[in-house]
Amino acid sequence: MSHEKYKDLLETLHDCMTECNHCFNACLQEDNVKMMAECIRLDRECADICGYLEAAISRNSPFIKELAAVCTKLCTTCNEECKKHDHDHCQKCADACFKCADACKKVT
Repeated sequence: MSHEKYKDLLETLHDCMTECNHCFNACLQEDNVKMMAECIRLDRECADICGYLEAAISRNSPFIKELAAVCTKLCTTCNEECKKHDHDHCQKCADACFKCADACKKVT
């Protein structure tokens, strides 16, 4: 089954989705939310693609490689944005996105 082949990737996707959602929520609580707007937007998009790819893998979608390529791009972009911010939640998100982008590259 596809989901067994991608067991490690599934875990990495889930971890990234969780960190992005946490960062999204924490950024909304920051004093200068407007400054965090791009981080918030990318957190949301990254969490969504990670969740979607996780679901696609679990149902053995024929588009896993294509979705993994999009996920790689979004995770890389989110990583770059989160690294710009000193907040702990942004740094943890950046790390999770880096790991996820790396894992997704191996699929494409």
